[in-house]
Amino acid sequence: MRIAAAQAPSVAGDIAANLQTHLRFIAAARAEGVQLLVFPELSLCGYELPLLRDCAMAPHDARLDALRAAAAGMTVIVGAPLMTVIPAAAARPCIASITLTADGGTRVYRKQYLHGGEEVYAQAGPIGATAHALLGQHYVEAICADTTHAAHAQAAAEAGATLYVAGVLISAGGYAHDAALLRGHAASHQMGVLLANHAADSGGYSVAGNSAFWAPGGQLIVQADGPGDCLVIAEEQHGWQGRVVPLAAAAAT
Repeated sequence: MRIAAAQAPSVAGDIAANLQTHLRFIAAARAEGVQLLVFPELSLCGYELPLLRDCAMAPHDARLDALRAAAAGMTVIVGAPLMTVIPAAAARPCIASITLTADGGTRVYRKQYLHGGEEVYAQAGPIGATAHALLGQHYVEAICADTTHAAHAQAAAEAGATLYVAGVLISAGGYAHDAALLRGHAASHQMGVLLANHAADSGGYSVAGNSAFWAPGGQLIVQADGPGDCLVIAEEQHGWQGRVVPLAAAAAT
């Protein structure tokens, strides 16, 4: 099995531009034989909390059609604000991920544990864990602050997860702390942990990049060298191994 973190940049509030970035990363992942590709938290709009309601979408939003076509045969997890009540003039969206499955289906995961301040702009999703089968593995999703709560990783393990995949925005100052927690989840629960961080600053945060994969038991297998556009690929074949594939940044317009 070959999985990857898409360490991708996001333009604030510009879903059309970010969709093009996603297509670029999906094409690169396909060329590398990736079967599960995970994008950062709120990858389709950036970590721009005041813009969440304006950027909110439904799981079957027509703007995702191009991603579905590009992802055919792969499982791709993208980050987006999700409106749960339509019409929703007074509702807050969830910080969510939308999974485009290899067979053309769609799943949604909603962030369960909000970071301080997010509650002004977003609502938390329901507590619980569901493990999804893929090529002999079972993965459970997490979004950023979820990973800082031991109960979330514990629930993933109890659901049968062999992989814990997290789309995040982690700043340079917070990375050492959060990475230690993720390594601890891999060690405590004997599950592989994939971290997909942003490639460039978002929401006023100076991002760390450093997307990574820890094998079951906690060994760091592969890690990006700071921020910047790249795929961080981990492959299980008689043990885990990994590599980083840099992607050329899109030309400025």
